[in-house]
Amino acid sequence: MTSSPPPTDTVEALVRHQLGVALGGVRGVVETAVPTLTFTTVWLLSRQLGVALGASVAVGVVELAARLVQRQTVKFCVNSLVGIAVGSLFVYLAARRGGSADDQALAYFVPGLLYNIGYAIAIALTCLTGWPLVGFVIGSVTGDPTAWHDDRQVVRLCSRLTWLLVLPCAVRALVQGPIWLAGHSGSISADSAVTALGVLKVVMGWPLQLAALGAMSWLLSRNHTPLDAGEPVSPASGRG
Repeated sequence: MTSSPPPTDTVEALVRHQLGVALGGVRGVVETAVPTLTFTTVWLLSRQLGVALGASVAVGVVELAARLVQRQTVKFCVNSLVGIAVGSLFVYLAARRGGSADDQALAYFVPGLLYNIGYAIAIALTCLTGWPLVGFVIGSVTGDPTAWHDDRQVVRLCSRLTWLLVLPCAVRALVQGPIWLAGHSGSISADSAVTALGVLKVVMGWPLQLAALGAMSWLLSRNHTPLDAGEPVSPASGRG
């Protein structure tokens, strides 16, 4: 299915388009969230990890089949199935180490925590080094991956946008990390920890992305930085 070309008359229009594609809309979010909710619910009801994992995989496969039948992009379904596979690997490793069923259930959420921590650190470093990630989004369209860096105002705008991308992952890690540690140490019951992590993984997924997107949209609405393919990006004199 061919999508219409993105608007590229300004940096702001380009970034808004790219963010919309990256988030995948409501359906993309649902396809990511439902397998996690399925795993959490089935495990709490059955206490059978194999059944819970099988149910989450089955949901992911149904989502994938629906996309294929409709000839639409399958990347969000594939991402979901990859997430389940990685979570299952951590469950297997916990079992190999002699972990209890509770330990194995908690292990399912470790990859997500590691991803959020790693992503937040890696993306923050791009800002701290003066080469914010969003700038390379611009460079991918202009044809010169680094020309945007010649303009301080563009670098400043890209840095602010990139920091807003960091925040959701940082918040997830700061909130969910202590819950996982409490469940693993026995400070709270494993059932409570798994329930909280399963719900928070969904609740802190789309809503936090929406909040970050809203902040980015507000920031972008205040600027009108022309985007000229093949030339260094330079800011316009006026502001909206």
